[in-house]
Formats: sequence, C-alpha cells, structure tokens
Amino acid sequence: MQFLQNSLPYLLAGISVGGQYALIAIGYTMVYGILRLINFAHGDVFMAAGLMMVYLSATLPLYLAIPLTLLATVLLGFIIERVAYKPLRSAPRMSVMISAIGVSYLIQNCALYFTGGLAKVYPAIPWISDTITVWGAVTKRVTLITPILTLVLVVVLVLFIRYTKIGLAMRAVAKDFETSQLMGIKINSVISVTFIIGSLLAAVGSLLYFSNYASVTPTSGGMPGLKCFVAAVFGGIGSIPGAVIGAFIIGICENIIKGLGWTTFSDAFTFALLIVILLVKPTGLFGEKATDKV
Repeated sequence: MQFLQNSLPYLLAGISVGGQYALIAIGYTMVYGILRLINFAHGDVFMAAGLMMVYLSATLPLYLAIPLTLLATVLLGFIIERVAYKPLRSAPRMSVMISAIGVSYLIQNCALYFTGGLAKVYPAIPWISDTITVWGAVTKRVTLITPILTLVLVVVLVLFIRYTKIGLAMRAVAKDFETSQLMGIKINSVISVTFIIGSLLAAVGSLLYFSNYASVTPTSGGMPGLKCFVAAVFGGIGSIPGAVIGAFIIGICENIIKGLGWTTFSDAFTFALLIVILLVKPTGLFGEKATDKV
C-alpha cells in the first residue's frame, strides 16, 4: 500500500505527460503521413504557443487569452506551411527537411529576441491549475483532465478524418500523393488543413503542459518535440492511434524511471527505446510495411 501511494504521483504524472506528448505527436504523424516530411519546427510551434499565452494573458483576461492563443498558433502553423514548405513542394526531400530545421531555429531565435532568454512564468489557469488529492497523492487537476481531453480530441479527429470530405481527401493524399493530384483533389488545401489541425493540437498540448511546468523558455519545445517525434516513430509514423499509444508509453515509462530515482536517465530511456524499436520493428507498432512501386 505504501509502495502504491509513493508510486501513484509518478504514474499519474506519466499518464498526464503522455497525453500532452500525444497531442504534439499527432502533428508529426499527420504531416509525415501526407508529405513524408518530419516537421522539425513542430516542437517550436508548441513552445511559441506557450509564450503567446504568457504575453496575451498579461494584457487580456484568460477567457480571451486562451482562444486567441489557439488562433495565433493555428495561424503560425498555416504561415509556416505556406512560406517554408509550399514553395518546395516539388523540391528534393532533403531541401524540405533543411527548410524545416531552418524554421525551427528561426522560431527559437525570435523567441530569444522577445524574451531576452529569460524563463517566462506561465499563468495559472483557474480550476485546471488547482491542487487536488487522489488516493493520498497530491497533484494538479490538469493531471486528471489531460488524458480524458486527449482521448476525446483523438476520437473527434479520427471521426473527422473518417467521415468528412476533407478527411477523405487527407486519406487519399496520404495513400498516393500524385494520383490524388491527378484526380482533382486540392492538395494545397489538404496540406494546410493538416498543419492547422496539428498546430491546434500542439496549442492545446502547450496549455496542459505548461500548466504543470509553469515556465516557458525559447528552448522549451526542444526536448518535448524530440520525444513526441520518438512517440510517433514508436507507434508507427503516419498512424494516429500509434502516435497516441507511443506517447502514453513514453510518458508513463519516463516518470516511473524518475520515481525509481533514476531521473538522470529518463531522457536517455526515450532515445534508447527508439533504437530498440528501429532494430526490432522499423515501421513501429502500427506502421504499415512500405512497398516499392515498380
């Protein structure tokens, strides 16, 4: 009983962080599914959402600051796609990847300029940031809200992709980019919607994540971004359920490692797991085996 009481805070934190990672990982997996591109700037979009919330909440009430943060993050994702990726649609894949890395460093340096490199205190969101007790373990309410909200958003997203016209177009483009183009599907619109959904989920993830960690720096998106990429690869990049399951596994495992007193190795575990998965099952848990066309 004592062991359970000592381990419960880490388990709850792991489930919570896993949910936050899942929301970011979905952005990686959706963009890769359609463009075959790893959007390295996605973690920095998540960080930018955190900073926008800090600045907007300093001048506006929270009921305005939160929706404006979500809208501004969506707009940022849309601009990145149109400015950095759309002109390179027919360029070699390496060019697009270099562009993604460039956008990542641009966002980080802009954040460095606006913040002066100082950590900014994230606003406490009423009710979500309140402290509660669960079976003797003290935690924030956001810890319990995160997995529920994540699963609801994932179900809504899956239904959207399965039953709407734009969702059908997204699945067609993910299956065969060139044929979809020939069939008259508006590729640019589909890609823009993909980036908008990914950015919106990253913004929601940032609200939940920074409510727990309470400060934002220009490099805050780096490690979560990498871990979410690992989660997407672990689950099978291109698979939304795979990204979600991979994110929860990574979140829970890294917090259990912290609970065992091996905090130094919690980040290393994530990347060791990636190496093992790539060796054992290169396509990930739910990834489809690639077939070469002749």
